[in-house]
Amino acid sequence: MSNIAVDREKLLLLYPALSTLPADRLLPLLSPQRQISLPAGQMIFTESQPCSGFPLLLEGQIKVVKQAANGRELLLYRVSPGGSCIISSSCLLGKSDYNARGIAETPLSLLLLPASDCARLLFEHPPFRDFVFHLFAERISELMQLVEEVAFTRLDLRLIKLILARNSDVLHVTHQQLADELGSVREIVSRLLKGLATQGLISLGREQLTVIDRAGLQKILAL
Repeated sequence: MSNIAVDREKLLLLYPALSTLPADRLLPLLSPQRQISLPAGQMIFTESQPCSGFPLLLEGQIKVVKQAANGRELLLYRVSPGGSCIISSSCLLGKSDYNARGIAETPLSLLLLPASDCARLLFEHPPFRDFVFHLFAERISELMQLVEEVAFTRLDLRLIKLILARNSDVLHVTHQQLADELGSVREIVSRLLKGLATQGLISLGREQLTVIDRAGLQKILAL
């Protein structure tokens, strides 16, 4: 029972929309059969795959990407604890297959709500319904911003913005990973990075990027 209590506390802290559920409705959500642990790099779902449920992420981070026919990828969004995946939501509501891929960026711990339970909560529990629709609104806003940046913002500025968005001046990342996030190709991103390094704004190492002049990068964005 102690393990269930810890899981229950964590679940309600991250997903307060479930806090007013009666105990007989909440406890089945904590069933060991619904708890999933995955290693970093594991594919969670892929295109054309049926949706098996609504994920409630307790630990770790998921990235959701779209892959073009030529193999290039574009990062759509990330899911952190307390959030969920709107593509999973839309697939459940529309009874359609996935149209993107979900990948574990770090080791994951999550609870998976079966489609029937998710539909019942949406219909019978207004706080959960509000949570899901608020999630839709947030993600759509993020995706609209992404479309605007891809369509109207120069790639070098998007690259600088991506670098500055990290919480550290030392980024353990490959050129290919940056290209994937930007929906570009490694050769172009490498050329842009070398240009920034030549200007003394960053330094490049093996699978590592170090910000030397953060103010200088911010000045380029402000131009």
